[in-house]
Amino acid sequence: MAASLHRLETAPDLVDQAYRALVDAISSGALAPGQRITQEALAESLAVSRQPVLQALRLLKADGLVQDAPGRGLQVAPLLASGIAQVYAVRGALDALAARLAAQRRAVLPPALLKAGRDAALGRDVPAMIEADLAFHQALYVASGNPLIERSAAPHWCQIRRAMGAVLQTGEVRRTVWDEHTAIAEAIAAGDPERAAGLARRHGEDASHHLGQAMQSMTAAQPATAGDPR
Repeated sequence: MAASLHRLETAPDLVDQAYRALVDAISSGALAPGQRITQEALAESLAVSRQPVLQALRLLKADGLVQDAPGRGLQVAPLLASGIAQVYAVRGALDALAARLAAQRRAVLPPALLKAGRDAALGRDVPAMIEADLAFHQALYVASGNPLIERSAAPHWCQIRRAMGAVLQTGEVRRTVWDEHTAIAEAIAAGDPERAAGLARRHGEDASHHLGQAMQSMTAAQPATAGDPR
């Protein structure tokens, strides 16, 4: 006899919505590094109960986006150049593998992705630039034919989005980004695994170096506070 199952409600997942809203706020700087946060204030801002916010904060803590505050409570985690370099080291290795596998399949990345990225960069639309960059790399992972690559990269993208958001709000976009993306796509379509992997790895290294320098400049430009060892 078949088991009797109840129909599920199709209401949106409030935990997921709260999580995404908070990731966006942290990435954009609306919730600044070091800022103390409370379930009550966030729930009020998001117009939801405290429960989905509590679950979202647990996910954010696991992602390293929030941490325990001195004394009690939570705060937005600091944005450190050293941490971003570590994230990019992992992403660079995954991107190189994805590019190699995609080239072996002679995959064709959608030209619309490249155009969207160039248009966003020209328009100085920071959220659009971040989303276009993410879309390109996700397409690269899909083109590899190995779903484990995208799953392995996914946890690191919240940190990358955050660093990109901080740098792009105040600095210049690296001008060669979409030229590099185009070169990677062309090497993949040409079926050149070695070139595709090398370009993807170098792209990650250059992006990490650029973001690291920009973040260090931002830190140096901030006024020192009492007790600051600088």
